[in-house]
Amino acid sequence: MTVDIKDFEKLELKVGEILRVDDMPGADKLYRLEVDVGGKQITLVAGIKENYKKEELTGKKIVVLTNLQPASIRGVASEGMLLAAVKGENVRLVTIDGDIEIGSDVA
Repeated sequence: MTVDIKDFEKLELKVGEILRVDDMPGADKLYRLEVDVGGKQITLVAGIKENYKKEELTGKKIVVLTNLQPASIRGVASEGMLLAAVKGENVRLVTIDGDIEIGSDVA
């Protein structure tokens, strides 16, 4: 399937910085992340616990889809989605190389 450029332009991809990582009670694979996306903090619920330790994530700059309709996951409103590469059980975050301002657009 191909996507028209007009559809792609609807996506708001931003540079975010992970500020805080918490375990989700009763969830073996989920973290609750607080992410700064440029003047605004959002909550993300992400199934990356088996691939990353908390201390590896705090301070990491990632790519976040910020205009995704919020979803309730185990009672927590997830306000966006982080981008990651996935191959089987291996999950690696899409991160930012170098110094760029939090909240910058990703194109």
